[in-house]
Amino acid sequence: MSTLRVGLRCDAGPRRGVGHLVRCLALGEEFLARGASVEVFGTVERVGWAGAQLAARGIPLRPGPQTPRDLAGTARRHALDVMVLDSYELDPAGAGALRQAGVLTLAVVDGDTRGQDADLYLDQNFGASTAAPAGRLLAGSAYALLRDSVVAARPAAPRPPTAVRRPRVLAFFGGTDAVGAAPVLTRMLLATGHPMDLTVVVGRPEVEAELAAVPPGRGQSLRPVPPTDELPALIGAADLVVSAAGTSTWELCCLGAPSALVCVVDNQRESYRRVVEAGLVAGLGELPELAAAGMPGRAARAAAARTLTGLLSSPERRTALSARAWSTVDGLGRGRVVDAVLAALAAAPA
Repeated sequence: MSTLRVGLRCDAGPRRGVGHLVRCLALGEEFLARGASVEVFGTVERVGWAGAQLAARGIPLRPGPQTPRDLAGTARRHALDVMVLDSYELDPAGAGALRQAGVLTLAVVDGDTRGQDADLYLDQNFGASTAAPAGRLLAGSAYALLRDSVVAARPAAPRPPTAVRRPRVLAFFGGTDAVGAAPVLTRMLLATGHPMDLTVVVGRPEVEAELAAVPPGRGQSLRPVPPTDELPALIGAADLVVSAAGTSTWELCCLGAPSALVCVVDNQRESYRRVVEAGLVAGLGELPELAAAGMPGRAARAAAARTLTGLLSSPERRTALSARAWSTVDGLGRGRVVDAVLAALAAAPA
């Protein structure tokens, strides 16, 4: 039996962020564990951490074809059996071109298929109801794509309530913090006046420079750190995590982290609303409103500060979030996705 050959088409960079690459990396780890050959096709620009993740797993990085014709040609040259498409920018016709070339195609989407004609669609968002042809949609957090390091760090049970005078708080906003959320949320956290040891993951030099001008108050400390492979351990050690409502939401849920999320871009809005309404996380609002000047900005920041203060001072509130989040994402999602891909391959005409 020949080795299954899988391509992952995604990009990462300071402005794109690394979410697409991270979830493709999780899927790649599962394919590798099952004996497949995996290659990434795309660009990884000025994100050394992301490139190192691929190198550590022996996953080659190839140029990313842009047009449907080039996608199909690349798949043929590399003798791919499967191509995973995870992009908001590629021509939607690429999925159909790959299928016509005989390559099983999985499109990773976030609420909108963008008109792609794929064999399978994956929307890992909580409560997802993406419109897709019958029998071709893998929807919901049961299919969340999580890396080995996250799954290995998953606790055996949700966290018990623990009272602490000076909570350990972790703040991170994607691999690059493309929209500059860290300074806004750091100021808000410290402005609560609550004692805390705050660690902020800083993805870009300009963000680090801005944080250097933010003084902690009495009983508070502020420690910036670069993107790190130790993020699951940092999450596990934190009493509260403040993050963006992106791909990392499912990592936080899997790890049972008491979390407060901010919606930083438009395409996170629906998923953010669902997880907040379900009580999996606390909601802090949308970044443009929190960063706004004048009365609207002050009102948004005041509401978010009340939420943060309540979480910092109440172990019971943090524990309730932890329990609901932990029970929602079991860490087995990527296995279910690969099972579906293999089943689709087996059912395909010879």
